[in-house]
Amino acid sequence: MPIQTIIEPFRIKAVEPIRMTSRAERSALLEQAHFNVFNLHSDNVLIDLLTDSGTAAMSQEQWAAIMRGDESYAGSRSFYELEDEVRSIFGFDHVIPTHQGRAAERILFSVVLRPGMTVPNNNHFDTTRANIEYQKAEALDLVIEEGKVPSADHPFKGNIDTGKLEALIRERGREQVPLVMLTITNNSGGGQPVSMANIRAVSEICRSHGIPLFFDACRFAENAYFIKLREPGYADRSPLEIAREMFSYSDGCTMSAKKDALVNIGGFIALNNADWAQQARNLLILTEGFPTYGGLAGRDLAAMAQGLREVLDEDYLRYRIASTAYLGDRLEKMGVPTVRPPGGHAVFVDGRAMLDHLPPEELPAQALSCALYEAGGIRSVEIGTVMFGKRDPDTGRELPGPMDLVRLAIPRRVYTQSHVDYVLEVFQEIARDKGAIRGLAFEYQAPFLRHFTARFRRL
Repeated sequence: MPIQTIIEPFRIKAVEPIRMTSRAERSALLEQAHFNVFNLHSDNVLIDLLTDSGTAAMSQEQWAAIMRGDESYAGSRSFYELEDEVRSIFGFDHVIPTHQGRAAERILFSVVLRPGMTVPNNNHFDTTRANIEYQKAEALDLVIEEGKVPSADHPFKGNIDTGKLEALIRERGREQVPLVMLTITNNSGGGQPVSMANIRAVSEICRSHGIPLFFDACRFAENAYFIKLREPGYADRSPLEIAREMFSYSDGCTMSAKKDALVNIGGFIALNNADWAQQARNLLILTEGFPTYGGLAGRDLAAMAQGLREVLDEDYLRYRIASTAYLGDRLEKMGVPTVRPPGGHAVFVDGRAMLDHLPPEELPAQALSCALYEAGGIRSVEIGTVMFGKRDPDTGRELPGPMDLVRLAIPRRVYTQSHVDYVLEVFQEIARDKGAIRGLAFEYQAPFLRHFTARFRRL
């Protein structure tokens, strides 16, 4: 019988201690944080699944690259190393570093958007949507119907609905749709991948109308590996070959390197349009820094370049996808409803289905996220009404988001299987007495990205 266990393709060289806490301590800390886990001190978190962004463990080669980083203000050698690596994988002419993905989004949308325009996507994530709306434009989600149903089992639930995209362009007109976005993998929809066939079809639609196609590419390597696993004709292709084909259908991308470049800070814009690139560099100088450092130290640029070399390693990607599926499949067997199939970077628990005694207005996913911390010191994040819902300006009533999910984002190369088994045990405990979990209500919310700083009270 062949060996089934997929082990971590690395050995641990340095460790970071975890401070153990009691349930009584965590209850008090949660109340002090106004039931918003973003307000917790990381020292009081046992297993931190808040995000996979900037939380990766870097490799020995990345640490070595940090020591070799060139800190020159202009013309840094480390920038040209990054530029070469991005061009090798992504294939775009212009590479513009930024300190992280949301800076790339802000600069791009400042250049291309005007009030009243529309940017379609499969699903916009929080900062993408906020940066579009800040320009007084519309961020429109056009994910396929299966992508809206957590329990629906579909290999590529991140696909955009091409019929709706075509109809939108015809209805609004090309001048009102300055670009089309595709988020790969689709974070808001459960970390679900986009198929090569869908990417190709979207590209054909865009090119027929003269509209650029951009990727939110922060998890491009995971998307490439899902294509290898699930799409006919790609099983014998390498993740690098698949990634290159994906980007060949697009005109540019924004990238938070804090995900699939395996670093703790960094990002970039990569694109072919020389006019947009020049305008972006002008804004970059104003707010981020000179175009060959873009708000980053040279050592960060060097670590990014090395991370991009490592992330497409097939052994790493096999381990990454399998370890996430391990958590998702066992939660499902336990009776905890999740978005199926498991995504690449996270498992998304259906908080609305699990806490079906709470109406959406009582924020079931936020309540479940708080229960996870209280019971086991696990920090997660709500992807639902708190993040994507809105308050009716006339009535003050909360308008629920389309789903109420709790995201368990797995930091790259950080936790082992025993940590994940502990998470499963905590869910088992919560599931036994889930009816006792009480809902929450807003006490304070900011006008943009309210989930980061909101305060709540228990009902």
